[in-house]
Amino acid sequence: MGNTNILLESGTNELEIVEFFIDEKDNVHDGSVRRSYYGINVAKVVEIIRLPELTDMPDAANDAVLGAFDLRSEIIPLIDLSKRVGKQRVDSEAPKVIVTQFNQISTAFLVSGVTRIHRISWEQVEAPSKQVSSLTANSITGVVKLEGRIVFLLDLEKIVADLNPGMDMTEELEQDVKDKIEERHLKAIISDDSTMIRRMLGQMLEDAGFKVYRTHNGKAAWDKINELKLQAERENKDIKDFLDVVVTDIEMPVMDGHNLTKRVKDDPELRKLPVMLCSSIITDTLFHKGETVGADDQLSKAEINQLAERVLKLIEKYETAE
Repeated sequence: MGNTNILLESGTNELEIVEFFIDEKDNVHDGSVRRSYYGINVAKVVEIIRLPELTDMPDAANDAVLGAFDLRSEIIPLIDLSKRVGKQRVDSEAPKVIVTQFNQISTAFLVSGVTRIHRISWEQVEAPSKQVSSLTANSITGVVKLEGRIVFLLDLEKIVADLNPGMDMTEELEQDVKDKIEERHLKAIISDDSTMIRRMLGQMLEDAGFKVYRTHNGKAAWDKINELKLQAERENKDIKDFLDVVVTDIEMPVMDGHNLTKRVKDDPELRKLPVMLCSSIITDTLFHKGETVGADDQLSKAEINQLAERVLKLIEKYETAE
């Protein structure tokens, strides 16, 4: 499914999601089946299949990992999604398996069934409240109303990271790179709706010597950029005195990274700021969309250890061009 190339025009702040559901027994009331709806970005979905024959994974660190199966000579782990979102699944029909790929890793998720694909605007997506987050085991990044029902957008990166707690994506930075950053007092805005990723990116850049402004979606980043732009105008200074680079995720509620990038590059004053897209879904199609809106570099979250060095190179490239 991920290869159907359902192309959206770049920078329109839209996405397409696969909606699916998990059924559980409503023990509080009459024991009937209660259905909860979820969604994930089409760009992360490879295909949807029936439950395949599984091989045990005795070393699996979590009981949500049901086993693994062979799909076109690739061994893919299967995760019972109901266990990751605090549900006790009941099978009212033959379950489905959603095969995904992001951060250059293939993972499959067992769900009760799949509904359909929706095209929506990120403006329709709200950030989850603290109560909603806690009720869904902190595994969602957004909430959207579709056809009168609530659909939770899943934070698949966090779900997979929680199943692999030993994964360390950080790497010691070369001292000469650190020195270059620190002596120039470089400043970055980062934007990501995942608290875990935002903290990681911010820490990596701060450890490298950057001053970092953290924002939780493209709209918040755009507001902060404009605040700095106004400050520069008031003080008769260049925007580069207040900000050197923008690092943004693609998938975010309210305003996505492509739309944020397009706004920056469409502004005569702000376009001199380099913009890096840092996402788990840098596929060929998405890479092209990033280029179309003017992104200067695109980094998969699987390569996050290169972040500070790549950001510095971007800034230096812009300085050379001036």
